[in-house]
Amino acid sequence: MVLSTIPADIDLLFPPKELEQRRHKLKRLVQSPNSFFMDVKCQGCFNITTVFSHSQTVVLCGSCSSVLCTPTGGKARLTEGTSFRKKSE
Repeated sequence: MVLSTIPADIDLLFPPKELEQRRHKLKRLVQSPNSFFMDVKCQGCFNITTVFSHSQTVVLCGSCSSVLCTPTGGKARLTEGTSFRKKSE
């Protein structure tokens, strides 16, 4: 017997946003990916580069060749001192 962790007082047609974000990307009410594109600002030359959040290669700055992010098993890890913002769709 499997017990559900969802309380009975939650509206299934309009679930809370934080509950939907915790679910697997294919089991959400509307399927959506976890990945996104972001603008990363270099700490040395302040050049802005577009980077994928789950990149699998090392991303270098186009002008000064410093490392902006390194890959991990899932999301890419940004270098210390770099700032980013999520790109709008």
